[in-house]
Amino acid sequence: MNDTTDETRTWRIEVPTGEDMHALGRRVAHLVRGGDVLLLSGPLGAGKTTFAQGFGEGLGIGEPIVSPTFTIARELDGRFADGSPAHLVHVDAYRLGGSDYAPGQAAVDRLLDELESLGLDEELEDTSDDTVVLMEWGEQMVAALAPERLEIHIERPIDVDASGSPAAAPDPDAELTGDGTRIVTLVPVGPRWEGFAL
Repeated sequence: MNDTTDETRTWRIEVPTGEDMHALGRRVAHLVRGGDVLLLSGPLGAGKTTFAQGFGEGLGIGEPIVSPTFTIARELDGRFADGSPAHLVHVDAYRLGGSDYAPGQAAVDRLLDELESLGLDEELEDTSDDTVVLMEWGEQMVAALAPERLEIHIERPIDVDASGSPAAAPDPDAELTGDGTRIVTLVPVGPRWEGFAL
């Protein structure tokens, strides 16, 4: 993996393999603490679940981490790097925020209503001392729920050359590929994440 950063403390990491994505998840898990919210985004097949599996392993969670698509949220227990208890809430927000709005209802209000009905609103707005929230597909509710967060964006290559590297000038009509290096961008937001470093 190759790490780079810029003056805004945004980290861009080249992740060439699934094993590297798993390792990155473990690495980030060693830096989190209770109350943290992480938002994980990227297209289907980008490596979000692989990252989440490494993250769970980094928290010492013995149960397998699977995509929570059909359950929306899973709660798992493990330990932080310092040995204290950790409670992971792994959320898949892909199906939240449907198009069936009440007249005049704003999208954020709709999302808050759905989260409240699932009991997830409190977890996001006021995480407890031992809870970490890892939300996939959560970018649509960022401003409403998590003013302090670590955003993790995974870019999946559109086209690759013979070496497996992203092509210099990809065809705009090309489809996403399962091959090639992913680019992971980590964006720390809010005072909690000041000084964040991998």
